[in-house]
Amino acid sequence: MLREIRIHGRGGQGNVTLSEFLAEAAFEGGLYAQAFPMFGSERHGAPVTAYVRISDRPIRIRAQIYQPDGLIIQDESLFAAVDVLEGLRDGGLVVINSRSGPSRFSIPEKFKVVTVAATELAIETVGKPIINTIMVGAFAAASGLINLEALVKSVRMRYPGELGEKEIVAMRKTYEDVLGVKA
Repeated sequence: MLREIRIHGRGGQGNVTLSEFLAEAAFEGGLYAQAFPMFGSERHGAPVTAYVRISDRPIRIRAQIYQPDGLIIQDESLFAAVDVLEGLRDGGLVVINSRSGPSRFSIPEKFKVVTVAATELAIETVGKPIINTIMVGAFAAASGLINLEALVKSVRMRYPGELGEKEIVAMRKTYEDVLGVKA
């Protein structure tokens, strides 16, 4: 089982941090993982891409990801600027930070689409528009790759104290909402 995930966002949104957090959570869940960004001459607000691989075996591939199994889109305006669906495998998962429902994006039915109002939830729960843990929680629930316990452990290691506990509340809510049940 090797899953490849591409993360799209804008400079300053924490795409690299999100990729690292997703890889750490996978590792805490007993999987192998690698996270890496693609850097260029990006500036604050410019489109940025990061990548994650998750596997049940050691990962020896070191190349960029061209045909991801999943996408995390931190800024829905990227649909107008970048072909975010490029190379996505049939049946692939797309998790979008948006208040709108999946039908707004005209994504082909061969993909599974989940939307999460991550920015609003982050402001409401954490007090600032930092959505990394929320998006990882949504992706973990929708993909089934990482369990909630591994996510919580990873958040507590990365964000100890009050901030981490607020992040856990937001992430847990998203995880449960995506699953449609109480975890």
